[in-house]
Amino acid sequence: MKIQFQNVRSYFFIKKKNLALICMLLLAVGAAYYFLRREEVVPPAEPNVVVQPVKRSDVEVYGEYVGRVKAQQHVEVHARVEGFLEKMLFEEGTHVEKGQTLFVIDQRQYKARADRARAQLAKDEALMRKAEHDLNRIRPLYEQNAASRLDLDNAVAAFEGAKAAVGMSRADLEQALMELSYTVVRAPIAGSIGERLSDLGALVGGSGKTKLATVMKCDTVTVLFSLTALDFLKCKERNVNLGQRVENRSWQPFVTVTLADNSRYPHKGLVDFADPQVDPRTGTFAVRAELPNPEGVLLPGQFTKVRLLLDVRTNALTVPVKALVVEKGGAYIFVVRADGTAEKRFVELGPQQQNSVVVERGLAQGEKVVVEGQHKLTAGQKVKISEVKRAK
Repeated sequence: MKIQFQNVRSYFFIKKKNLALICMLLLAVGAAYYFLRREEVVPPAEPNVVVQPVKRSDVEVYGEYVGRVKAQQHVEVHARVEGFLEKMLFEEGTHVEKGQTLFVIDQRQYKARADRARAQLAKDEALMRKAEHDLNRIRPLYEQNAASRLDLDNAVAAFEGAKAAVGMSRADLEQALMELSYTVVRAPIAGSIGERLSDLGALVGGSGKTKLATVMKCDTVTVLFSLTALDFLKCKERNVNLGQRVENRSWQPFVTVTLADNSRYPHKGLVDFADPQVDPRTGTFAVRAELPNPEGVLLPGQFTKVRLLLDVRTNALTVPVKALVVEKGGAYIFVVRADGTAEKRFVELGPQQQNSVVVERGLAQGEKVVVEGQHKLTAGQKVKISEVKRAK
C-alpha cells in the first residue's frame, strides 16, 4: 500500500513539473513574439514653420468713399433781353472760347431804341450849346449893368438844365446800347457747351429769364464726397485739418479715384475744402477735392470711388496680415522664442496697408512671428523654423 501511494505521488509530481515547463515555454514564446512583432515608437517631429522678423515702416492710412464729379465751373447761359431767337452759332457738345458768340436775338427794336437815344442826345447837346452861348452873352452885359440879375439867373438855369438833359440822354443811350449788346449772347467762360435748351424762333428773355445753354469748364474738376464723424475725430487726433495745406508736413491729404472699369485714374488731387458742419440727416460732412482733368476722362455728374490719404503712421511696427489668427477673444500671433518654442501672444491691431497691418501693442522690433504653419501650433511647442525667402 505504501508503495502504491509513492507511485501516485511521483506521478503527480512529474505531471506538475511538466505543466510548469509548458507554461514557461508558452511565456517565452509569447515574449519573443511580442518583442519581434512590436513597432518602434517614434517621438513626434517638430513642425516646420516660416517666420519673419517684425519691422518698422511708414504706413499710409486711407479711407475709401463714394464721390461725385463736378465741373470746376458750371455756368448757365440766359437770355437777358426779350425777343425771338434768330441764330445759333455753335455746335452742341463742343468746346467754346470765352466771348464766343452763341446766340443772336432779334435786334431790330433794340437798334431803334439806340438810334432814338442817340438822336435825343444830339438834340440835348445842341440845346446845351445854345444855353451856354446865351449865358456867355448875358454875363458880360450883367457886369456892365446892361442886363438884370434875373436875366443872368435865367441864363444860368437854362444852361444847367440843358447840361442835365445831356447827361440823361447819354445814360439812355448807354442803356439802349447795352440792351442791344445783350441780343448777341456770348460764352461767359471757356469750356464745353451742352445742348441748346431753346429752339430757334422761340420767344426768349423777359420775366421768364430763359435758359439757353450750359457751359462747363472741365479741364479741372472737383470730387465731392462725405466723411463720417469718426473719420473727422481720427484726423483731429493726428492734428490733420482737412482743407488746410500744411507746408511743414511731409505729406498732404491727397485723393485718388477709381474709374468705371476699376482702373486707377493717373492724376492725384488735394482736398481744398471741408464743410465745418455735419449733416444731421446722415451724420457726415462734405469734403471736396480738386483734380486735373486734361484728357477729359472725368465727366461731371458721374460717381466714382475715392481713396483719401487720412494719415501717415511713421516708424510703425508692422507684420503680415497672414500671420494673424483671429478668434472670439481677439487676434493673436505666434512668436518663436530664442529657445525655439512657440508663444501665443495676443496683440492690439492698428490700420492695415495692403498685406501688412500695424501692431499697436504686444510685439517688439526684431521678434520673429510665424507667417506660415501657425494653425498647427500649440503654445510652448518646439518648432523648426525657416526664414521667409526674399524676392530678388
